[in-house]
Formats: sequence, structure tokens, C-alpha cells
Amino acid sequence: MSNTKIVILRMKEIIYTAIFVGLGILLILLLLIMFHPGKSDTTKETPEEANKYTPGVYTTEVALGNTTANLEIVLDSDHVNHIKLVSLDDTVETMYPLLSPTVEDISKQLSNGVDVEHVVLSQESQYTQTLLLEAINQTLQKAELPN
Repeated sequence: MSNTKIVILRMKEIIYTAIFVGLGILLILLLLIMFHPGKSDTTKETPEEANKYTPGVYTTEVALGNTTANLEIVLDSDHVNHIKLVSLDDTVETMYPLLSPTVEDISKQLSNGVDVEHVVLSQESQYTQTLLLEAINQTLQKAELPN
């Protein structure tokens, strides 16, 4: 029987050692995950990246068939504040009823920090949104600060 006790004591030692090795590996993995530079550290803006645009109000014309609509874009130094249609004729509003809601939707997305390439297009006004996004993108390129 004394032989049996020695085997049990050795088995306990093996189990304790395996538990401590497992906890040690878990601790090392936890430390690596905690102190590994993630995406949040690499996306921090440097002062040079914070100033992307020349602040101001920019107006561009959007061709809609035989007429045009004026699109006003208000920019901060780092993002779009607001986009709206300026002096829109009743005839243009009647002919293109999705124009105003589409501009409002794009304005909300861009003022919330969404990039122009990542604006979500809706199915019912996809063509109108694409047309407006092209005009907005061209205006933002004109407003960008030179590197």
C-alpha cells in the first residue's frame, strides 16, 4: 500500500505542475494581448492628419438633366459639418423628389465621421446618391490641404 501512496503523491505533483504551467501560459497570453499595439493605437491622428481641409463653405453645381442644383458643403479642418441644397427651384424639387432626402441622409452620415467612400447607399435612391457623392468628392478634393 505504501507503493500506492507514492504514486498518488506523484500524480498530485504532476497535476499541480500542469495547472501552474497552464496558468503561466494563460498569464503570458493575457499580457501579450493587453500590451500588443492594436488597431486603436494605430488609428490615432497626428496633428498633420487632423487638418485635412481648408475650413469654409464650398458650393458646387450638380447637373440634373437640363437644370442644375447648388450643393453647399460646410467644412471644418478635419470633417464635413453639413451639406444642404441651396436655392432649389420648385420645378427641380418636383422633378427630383428624392434629392432633398438623399442630401439629408448623406449629410448625416458625413457629419457623423463616415468617410465619403464608406457612405451607405440606399436601394431606392442609389443613382441620386451616387451623383451627389461624386460632386461631394470633387468638392472635398478641392478643399483638401496640400501635403
